[in-house]
Amino acid sequence: MLSQLLMVFGFFSLVLILIYWINRAVILFDQLISDGQNIVVFLEMTLLSLPPIIKLVLPLAGFAASLYVTHRMTTDSELTVVQATGFSPWRLARPVLVFGLFVTVMMSALAHVLTPLSITQSNARQAEIAQDATARILRDGQFITPTPGVTVFIREITPAGELRDIFLSDTRDPSEGVTYTATSAFLVRTPAGPQLVMRDGMIQTLRTGTGRLITTSFQDLAYDISTLIGLPDTSRRSARELKTWELLSPTPDLIAQTQRDAARLRTEAHERIAETLLATVAALLGFATLLVGGFSRFGVWKQVVAAILLVILVKGVESVITAPVREDPRFWPLVYLPSLLGLVIVWGLLFWAARPGLFRRRPTLAAAPAPHAGLGAT
Repeated sequence: MLSQLLMVFGFFSLVLILIYWINRAVILFDQLISDGQNIVVFLEMTLLSLPPIIKLVLPLAGFAASLYVTHRMTTDSELTVVQATGFSPWRLARPVLVFGLFVTVMMSALAHVLTPLSITQSNARQAEIAQDATARILRDGQFITPTPGVTVFIREITPAGELRDIFLSDTRDPSEGVTYTATSAFLVRTPAGPQLVMRDGMIQTLRTGTGRLITTSFQDLAYDISTLIGLPDTSRRSARELKTWELLSPTPDLIAQTQRDAARLRTEAHERIAETLLATVAALLGFATLLVGGFSRFGVWKQVVAAILLVILVKGVESVITAPVREDPRFWPLVYLPSLLGLVIVWGLLFWAARPGLFRRRPTLAAAPAPHAGLGAT
């Protein structure tokens, strides 16, 4: 049974990962290719998006595999034969429990290590892509509007990277419009962000309130273009980038970087741990629900629907407790409530399956009629 669960689990995982990954790849393709990035960057970013997708898919695939294998064994009467040989529902649940723990181990590796690493690397690559201003606004022969109120025109970009005949109009301030013109310019990367160093140019400032035009000539001028290309803030770190053991014992540096207190960071760690436990709960729910009820020529579709509804119930409880836990980290033990509820439901279903007549109505035996007095010995 365990080998069948693993085989079907691999199939469902592959199908679901492909569906989610293709959807994500289409979005990334529109974003990256439209920004002038090549196919290598696109493939790198799509590969970095795989660990979060796999982490999302594994519990669903585990539940589907448990449901499918148990349904097939029930309809083929395999479970009936095995139970007739003396195997109890608790004994039959052992391979499903081992399978669920296997999925939980995979989820743990993804949730605690691989996903934070992929998010960190993805954020770093996105920062590098955002700093590549040439891909967004430095295009020769075109009027580019990288952000509302700003227009850039470059007549020519030489192979050496020199920009010739620059026109930059900035009208984001309603009180005045500023126009920069220069005969040449270079893009210089600095720790504070990319700077556009213009040479031999003029600044024309038109104040709309008075209609006054002020002109200023310059030989060298550095213009900060980080506001035009929307550079992300690399000084902060998201809690999703931190590994679980870092969240459980946050240092003052991590608290300053994430701008979240230690209690909230620890709550994030407990949420990850509880999320991995749900993989085992989902697999056991799919098995235990289909084990309840005897053989029926109409199939076990009622049990299948009940299993899906029970999983929805557990996920619904998880959604309900998320808001209060994140508002007040003192309620962090509540994150384990969905897993505990699921295990209690599994125990109840297996207890019911071990005693199939527990909730059946027992027929009452009618009293035997008393013999008539006149039918005695003659």
